Amino acid sequence: MYEFHMPSLGADMEAGTLVEWLIKPGDEVQRGQVVAVVETQKGAVDVEIWEAGTVDKLVVVTGRKVPVGELLALLRTVGEPAAAAPETPKTPGTPHVATAPAITAAALPRAEAAAVSAVSARLRVSPSARKLAEELGVDIASVQAAEPGAVISRADVERAAQAKTLTPVAAKPAAPDWHAQMRMAIAAAMSRSKREIPHYYLATNIDVTAVSSWLETENLKRSVTERLLPVVPFMKAVALALREVPELNGFWIDGALRSSASVHLGMAIAMRGGGLVAPAIHDADRKSLDQLMADLRDLITRVRSGRLRSSEMSDPTVTFTSLGEQGVEGVFGVIYPPQVAIVGLGKITERPWVEGGVVVVRRVATATLAADHRASDGHRGGLFLAALDRLLQEPERLR
Repeated sequence: MYEFHMPSLGADMEAGTLVEWLIKPGDEVQRGQVVAVVETQKGAVDVEIWEAGTVDKLVVVTGRKVPVGELLALLRTVGEPAAAAPETPKTPGTPHVATAPAITAAALPRAEAAAVSAVSARLRVSPSARKLAEELGVDIASVQAAEPGAVISRADVERAAQAKTLTPVAAKPAAPDWHAQMRMAIAAAMSRSKREIPHYYLATNIDVTAVSSWLETENLKRSVTERLLPVVPFMKAVALALREVPELNGFWIDGALRSSASVHLGMAIAMRGGGLVAPAIHDADRKSLDQLMADLRDLITRVRSGRLRSSEMSDPTVTFTSLGEQGVEGVFGVIYPPQVAIVGLGKITERPWVEGGVVVVRRVATATLAADHRASDGHRGGLFLAALDRLLQEPERLR
């Protein structure tokens, strides 16, 4: 019997609210299938299962806040005999329905129960979105998800509120509670990082004239929708450089480094309304620039609409952050545990540069590395930055 537990969707997550089951006892499931929706402080996340088999029992009811690691469901693996009649989780006096909303009618005052029951039959709403709708005076039944069949998120409620031309005063009360909770979670994770991880920091200025010129020429050949953002070649170069210094790509767990054979690049992306997440682009070192661009565009869209997958939140082996668009010349990040490194990139500026004894004007960007001294040292970190510099001088090889 395979036990399916609440996954950790980041170092700042201690628990999540089970919004919806997408499976029921008796269903066949495959590896990588999305089986549940969990609400975290950073939005709704589609949770995948990584074992094939038959659902035997759903242990947790929807609407419950579940700590990381707690048992969610039992699965009979392929070839395992069926157990007794599978049970479904129940709340006192209320039969469980696999598509029940996060807040059940049984948990509400009688006056509200009938209305919620009617809406719940066709709506999938995250708890924080329902709360925001109440605070903004938005009828949740009138709100549509960003994508057909998706869970209604806070962003969907905000769009509906704007459509009703609500005044800014009406929208203000909702922001402090949600934003403060998220900031507290981030603060806890970053405090843990600085307390437990012996950081070391390195920086280097890289002549990015070649890659910038190559990108401009390449984008002239493309339609507007197919053009590459300046950060994309840097993403590929970072991923390839990590192959050469694997001590920076992995996790520090139980007092030891566990290097990863795959480079799952966590991209720091700002959320609508504030906050930051760093979901993974899987196998970034093996993807073309076009694939990376498509993945990045998809991630940004889903981050802003609050629709991420559990593997994207739990799989990053290293984090990459670029603040050049905000005018920042250098960023020294804080490592996101249990990762062992974070790579930063500043804005591209024109600077005087000595080349062959002659001062010329070149496009330059500052690349930084914050790394865990338990897993690597400054020498290895320096080799990584040198590899990154070398790769960016031959942009055609990044394709």
